[in-house]
Amino acid sequence: MSLTELRKELKQKANPQKARLLQGFFKTGKGEYGEGDIFLGIIVPESRKIAIKYKNLPLKEVEELFKSKIHEERLIALLLLVHNYKLANKDNNEKLKSDIFNFYLKSANNNYINNWDLVDLSCLHIVGDYLKDKPKDILYKLAHSNNLWEKRISIISTATFFRDNNFDDTIKISEILLNDKHDLIHKAVGWMLREMGKRDKSLLISFLNKHYNNMPRTMLRYAIEKLSDKERKFYLGKDK
Repeated sequence: MSLTELRKELKQKANPQKARLLQGFFKTGKGEYGEGDIFLGIIVPESRKIAIKYKNLPLKEVEELFKSKIHEERLIALLLLVHNYKLANKDNNEKLKSDIFNFYLKSANNNYINNWDLVDLSCLHIVGDYLKDKPKDILYKLAHSNNLWEKRISIISTATFFRDNNFDDTIKISEILLNDKHDLIHKAVGWMLREMGKRDKSLLISFLNKHYNNMPRTMLRYAIEKLSDKERKFYLGKDK
């Protein structure tokens, strides 16, 4: 299987009508967060099937996909990168894991990982997994970045640590991002706080009691989604 064959298959599966919908959904207009992104109109499950079919594509060709202006090509590149990372994990190949981790961060810095779906479908499996037994300094560097997607990677990646009942980094990075101006960061932080709360409600309540008056409304609504009606009303200020 070659990169040429993969691209040919993608073009055959392209759906112009769906592409127009996706370009609106992922905010690709002028001045929007996904400005200039080009879609073929291929849904994620179909992209996964293609990634599985081309799972043995050489990493050099995967790197070429990252440079594409086409969203689905970069998505498949990420799915292939996750696949290779999982194989390296299974084989205890620390060198390859490190190489993939560093390549992933470089790709994010170069804006090849430039939409929320690309972040959410990949960072847990690469950044989160790689750092689970290592210092987390890089996450804090990403959290202070001016790059929207690096900031989203920093908070979403912490969900990997939940398996070990480690919530410290989620709390600390949520506090760093508390005053961020972007709605996609509000949603990401609120989502991670909600997931943390499903595992340890006391930590969520402690965070809310400290910050709810200053949390962006979207972040707060996401964070309290699984609480009782009474609790949600309190944190939204309706009982005060």
